[in-house]
Amino acid sequence: MPEDCIFCQIVDGEIPSRSVYEDDQVMAFLDANPLAPGHTLVIPKEHHETLGDLPEDAGSRVFETLHRLAPEIEAAVDADASNVAFNNGEAAGQEVPHVHGHVIPRFEGDGGAPIHAIAGGRPELSDEELDEIADAIAGRT
Repeated sequence: MPEDCIFCQIVDGEIPSRSVYEDDQVMAFLDANPLAPGHTLVIPKEHHETLGDLPEDAGSRVFETLHRLAPEIEAAVDADASNVAFNNGEAAGQEVPHVHGHVIPRFEGDGGAPIHAIAGGRPELSDEELDEIADAIAGRT
C-alpha cells in the first residue's frame, strides 16, 4: 500500500469516512466532495490503481457491491436514477490512484448530463475504422 493513498488510509482507519458498507474485500463511503447528495465511492480494500491492475475476483466484489448499493443509495436520497462510473487513469480524470466506482444519484432537472457528455465531441469514424478498432480489441481478449 502506498503511504500517501488516501483511500488506503481510510481503509486502515487513519482518516475518518462516512462509511455506508464494508466487508472483508470492499468498502463504500460517501464522497467527501460530492456531486450530489448520496454520492458514494466503492473501493477494493487492497490497493490497485486502475481497473487493469485489479484482479478479477476483486473486480467482481466491487461490481457486486455497486449492484447492491446503487438502488439503496437512490432510495436513501429519493433520487430518480443514478450514474455509476469509473475514472480509469489520470487522463480520464482519476484523481486518487486507487480503483473506485462512483454512484452519483441523479434527480429530474438536476442539470447534469449523461455519461456520453464526459468525452466532449464525438469522433467521426468510418465503418472501416470501427471494424479495425473492434478487431484490435477482440484480438487482445
